[in-house]
Amino acid sequence: MTDPQPPSDALSLTPRPFSLDHAELGQALAASANLLIIQDLDGVCMGLVDDPLTRHLPRRYLEAAGALAGHFFVLTNGEHVGARGVNALVEANFDDPAEARRSGCYLPGLAAGGVQWQDRFGCVSHPGVSAAELDFLARFPAEAETFLDDCLARPPFALDAETRAPLIASAVLDNLASPTLNLNVFRRHWQASPEDYWQLQEAVVAFMQARLAAAEAAGLEDAFFIHYAPNAGRDTAGQERPRLGTAEGTTDFQLMLRGAVKESGVLAILNRYYQAHTGIAPLGETFDARQAPRDPQALLALAREHFDPALMPTIVGVGDTLTSVTAAESGDTPLRGGSDRGFLTLVQQLGDAFERPNRVLFVDSSGGEVARARVDAERLARHARDPSVSPWPALAGISDPDDPLRLDVIFTGGHAEYVDFFCELARQRRARV
Repeated sequence: MTDPQPPSDALSLTPRPFSLDHAELGQALAASANLLIIQDLDGVCMGLVDDPLTRHLPRRYLEAAGALAGHFFVLTNGEHVGARGVNALVEANFDDPAEARRSGCYLPGLAAGGVQWQDRFGCVSHPGVSAAELDFLARFPAEAETFLDDCLARPPFALDAETRAPLIASAVLDNLASPTLNLNVFRRHWQASPEDYWQLQEAVVAFMQARLAAAEAAGLEDAFFIHYAPNAGRDTAGQERPRLGTAEGTTDFQLMLRGAVKESGVLAILNRYYQAHTGIAPLGETFDARQAPRDPQALLALAREHFDPALMPTIVGVGDTLTSVTAAESGDTPLRGGSDRGFLTLVQQLGDAFERPNRVLFVDSSGGEVARARVDAERLARHARDPSVSPWPALAGISDPDDPLRLDVIFTGGHAEYVDFFCELARQRRARV
């Protein structure tokens, strides 16, 4: 058993919010011996696209991830496996796909929101998931195709079969543990008449709710939930709110396993990190994200109770999906959401609770094919040069002045800029070995 090295003082406990100084951050992280990077995928290390089959992961990024082995894990609502899984993108970089496994080039970490684990050699498991749950999820793609074909054939859409078929094929994602309806292709199809797209959004919400009712009827009550991306936070019952009737509204409608939320995944990854570096899993060797409490404060309390502060790493959370919007029903109170908000918030809270210099990194993914609020890079640059210049409203639609989530470092150049940073960080850490 080997203990981690003592925490490094390379990073100050007091961050500078909205920093654009990537070089300074990279140098500090390279000097941090006890480091844990937890990173989202789509929009962060690759562009957001209408069709997941067109995504690309650069080989240099994969090599950098390998160089950071043991200190880098992914946390995504996408999946490792399947035709649209990230593993296929990894294998596309090799003449012989088997080389990816032999070389340990797969991206380690949690997919499907936190219930699909993979090591860097491509060994995949679904901790805490039953065969009955996977069987129910496996029926979703065919049901979604039937629903869309029937819905789109009728008014107000009335699309002919030749038009419907390719749209449906692109929209239905047959993920193993998180099957999804991705409506980006319809948003683009109805760009000139967005009202049609908004009506389809509402129809899909009803279809997804019907899946939950079907699960309950099959004896799988409370086994699943609906994840909307982007979303407008949660309602009083704890359910995610879809964003409808707007160009930057919900595009992904995912049937997820209950407990498959990224903030729970943070604790599952941290538990494995401790086990790998000390030989002891503080939450138990069989702990998985579905066992984690659902209340955010209970998650934090669980961490404080079980994790040794002396061995707590500096955690860097990296994401791109955050929203903060003011809707008529909320008055002046922003509705804060986004699929990365929960896990980034927990990373920040763990830093505060354990007195570690954790960092939240935000990547502006608005340059892709998917509609996203765009960071005002010029205003943030002025703020960086002169802190007396307010950073607002540079992050309108993403964050707000009262947002409790602090964005420490921002990549206004999107995934390309982040990949450059990531590869340079790996190079600097290799040089220190």
